[in-house]
Amino acid sequence: MKMTAALYEDILNTAQDCIFWKDKERRFVGANRAFLDFYGFETADVLIGRTDEDMGWHNDPEPFKQDELRVLAGESTYKVQGKCMVKGEERDIIASKRPLYEGDKIVGLVGSFRDVTEVLRKASELSKAQRLYSREQLQGYDYFDRLLDEMGLEGILDPLTDVISRAYILDFANYLISAGIPFSFTILDLDNFKYINDTYGHHAGDAVLMDISKGLAAFTEGYGVVGRFGGDELLIINLRDITYSERESFFERMYRIDKLLRKNVVVDGETLFVTGTSGCAAYPENAKDYDTLFALMDKLLYQGKNRGRNCYVNYDEKLHKDIEIKKTARHGIYTSMHNIILQLDRVHGFESKLKSVMLFLMEEFHINEVYYVGRNGRMHSVSDTDVNEYVGDISSLVDDEVYLDNEFTKIEKSYPELYKVLKKHDILSVMIVRIGVEMETDGFLICAEHRKGRIWQEDECAIMYFLSRYFTAYIRFSGDEI
Repeated sequence: MKMTAALYEDILNTAQDCIFWKDKERRFVGANRAFLDFYGFETADVLIGRTDEDMGWHNDPEPFKQDELRVLAGESTYKVQGKCMVKGEERDIIASKRPLYEGDKIVGLVGSFRDVTEVLRKASELSKAQRLYSREQLQGYDYFDRLLDEMGLEGILDPLTDVISRAYILDFANYLISAGIPFSFTILDLDNFKYINDTYGHHAGDAVLMDISKGLAAFTEGYGVVGRFGGDELLIINLRDITYSERESFFERMYRIDKLLRKNVVVDGETLFVTGTSGCAAYPENAKDYDTLFALMDKLLYQGKNRGRNCYVNYDEKLHKDIEIKKTARHGIYTSMHNIILQLDRVHGFESKLKSVMLFLMEEFHINEVYYVGRNGRMHSVSDTDVNEYVGDISSLVDDEVYLDNEFTKIEKSYPELYKVLKKHDILSVMIVRIGVEMETDGFLICAEHRKGRIWQEDECAIMYFLSRYFTAYIRFSGDEI
């Protein structure tokens, strides 16, 4: 199956960001489902052929117009903050745009944006009484003592989390290196954060981020500071735990004893289990300059993600001296989809197609074992021809497109056929994706892990959902069965 216009449309309509595209006269040509839902439109017909000014979305449309004219002249913009009117209410948005080319000629532009109104509102509601860092606390560090006289506390702290903002946490690291002051540097990424935002709303994601930030700030008080690098990534500068063994003790307390990154956060009555992945290196023990130190820390973070998340990686010269992390995951989900399509189109037959992408799934997404279940309820392994087990009750378990489970409490209690087979093959975490159209199910794909507590990431869920949509279409067109 080729990447058709219909398939591209399906991909766009699963995106959470509002996406639109225009011609060279800045007139709308199309928009995705998220965009239409944001403005309350059933179809794009009301947009096509009209400009932003025609729609009356901006109290001051000129900045948006000039922004798009620059894009049509060949520039690209990224995360530009602005305002728009939605159903009579002014909302805050962040938008990115880039030119659309036909050969060497610019024929229009494509853009995306997301609503950040609630984030900014929450930020403005933080009172001084809620400050994680007081002026007195930060004055204990020479760098911040001088900076506070120039900037004041408000100018230094991140408005949402109340930890140190990106610019000043990075500058503090540079200052320590220039002054020859030893410290350890940690980058921390919250696991499955997009899933929390998409499932429970961005306000839940904000609450989780603020809760984790608060805990880490209290944990490091007196010997370090926490900063926000961006999104769900935090930075920790630790002036006490410098050597490898000291850093190990620090993470042992943070992860296993105090459980600051393996904890339940209650938001609006929902209990969310939050974990994080960290990478850590030290100056001058592991690196003599800022660029090398940050590169080490960043690579260690990605190694932790490759291990399945919910862990830390502490730099050890024997293990990590020549560390190289594959960067293919950073190419984006659409590149991964394209590469998978190329693999799938080279072979025929359901099982052959699934086997053809296993190496890609293992290398790029660390999905090491995949099973499939057909209409007859028999479960087979892609890599082990001897697996042929009956799991007929799986159909009643998976009532949505994607089912995630890393504890099996529900499966053990209510789905004995499936539980028996999972236990038999030492499977402790699963992602189950349905293959089918509307109410008609053709089968399931099961990503399995022999490790309890596996955190299935949004990119892994997205790529498996994409595969399920591909096989749904393939079965319909080819007449093949699972």
